[in-house]
Amino acid sequence: MGNLKVGVMIESFRLGVRNGIKKAAEIGADGFQIYVTGGEMHPDNLSKTGRQEFLKFVADQGLVISALCGDFGKPYTKEDGLDELIADTKKVIDLAVDLKTPIITTHIGVVDADPKARSRQIMADALNNVGAYADNREIMFATETGPEPGPVLAEFIKSLKTQAVKANFDPANLAMMGFGVIEGVKALGPYIVHTHAKDGIREDGKGKEVPLGEGAVPWEEYIDLMTAQGYRGFYTIEREVGDDPAADVKKALDFLRKW
Repeated sequence: MGNLKVGVMIESFRLGVRNGIKKAAEIGADGFQIYVTGGEMHPDNLSKTGRQEFLKFVADQGLVISALCGDFGKPYTKEDGLDELIADTKKVIDLAVDLKTPIITTHIGVVDADPKARSRQIMADALNNVGAYADNREIMFATETGPEPGPVLAEFIKSLKTQAVKANFDPANLAMMGFGVIEGVKALGPYIVHTHAKDGIREDGKGKEVPLGEGAVPWEEYIDLMTAQGYRGFYTIEREVGDDPAADVKKALDFLRKW
């Protein structure tokens, strides 16, 4: 068995919350990530007692929470609805504190390469606001790679006034967009606090997710570089397509155990 900490995105199983967590334990995962932007896991639907009971359930399965997914499907680049999005994000930060996981992942929208772009200024103001709240609670708010090249995202994160905003590195998203995976790791190395283990290719101008190890992600080079840069966090398997996701996730876990 390898040395990587391997997690699973619970939604990949399509079994619901508790059955998905049980399945993650059954196949030998070390931990899991879970969406908290809707349903029973939404902060508004999970009381203090419910949060404590959920933590006990997780511990009883022998697992830990690698991260929460706080993606509300809205970018931080548009002023319309932004105050509500920020307020909802802060609820997720409070939930992360109660669930004893220091990492939240999300998509923040496309970072414009032009530092003077209006959308980028709106995004920076919003994330500085969210980041200040997260800083005070020792929570990291990690945006997922893919919409823009790694160096553009790294430069943006560096420009912020908060230490809370980090990167959730998804190599498949970059590969499916035609961006460099290794280039992204080198640029974002100091900011990577969580990863999604996913694979994909780009063909006919479109991205396509494929089973782990069958796509364009150079896994050996990628993992070696991540390790060399000091990354010791989770590689959390995410499978968003396929007829038998549980089998695909198990195959991916076995693939990652080689390292």
